[in-house]
Amino acid sequence: MIIGYVRVSKINQEPEHQRNTILEFANRNRIIVDEFMRIEISSRKSKEQRKIDELLEKTTQNDTLIITELSRLGRSFSEVIAIVNELINKGVRLISIKETIDLKDHHSIQSKVMITMFSLFSELERDLISQRTKEALATKKMNGVKLGRPKGPGKSKLDTHKDKIQEFLDKDVSILSISKILGVSYPTLFNFIKQRRMLKASQRNN
Repeated sequence: MIIGYVRVSKINQEPEHQRNTILEFANRNRIIVDEFMRIEISSRKSKEQRKIDELLEKTTQNDTLIITELSRLGRSFSEVIAIVNELINKGVRLISIKETIDLKDHHSIQSKVMITMFSLFSELERDLISQRTKEALATKKMNGVKLGRPKGPGKSKLDTHKDKIQEFLDKDVSILSISKILGVSYPTLFNFIKQRRMLKASQRNN
């Protein structure tokens, strides 16, 4: 089966342009496209959520998949390479029009060379991203920006009751009694008081 792959997103809707490009290529090369697979994706979703698995499951050995360009397969170079590898290992012929790539199987010299090159570029991409991240963190540190999670207690739903809780504590009301009054669990209230250092030594066992 020969499949034309069309990928669209909410931001970039151009299914007909991709479809026409694939049909023009097929006509020039005397190829008959049996079916078009249209997959709508979101760049913020994972590979599984973006239905790429549907493409991998539907294609079988000796199928031909025609795409307008490699970037249609994924959000990053490493993701594209992973999908290309899966297709090639399944025995699917992959044709990418823009890059003039025709990968027939993982045994052919062309496929081996292209996949090796892709893998190198993918590794380079990861290294560059890692380097940019490290440089950005180093710059922030030099500018006095504190990295990591801020110290101290985080926000709590009990913050609005802090004054009332302190008032109860000052009157020697037990933490257990206060938790029942506020309708919260003892551990939740105990941790809240402890983190904010509201607890007196005499009340720690109450």
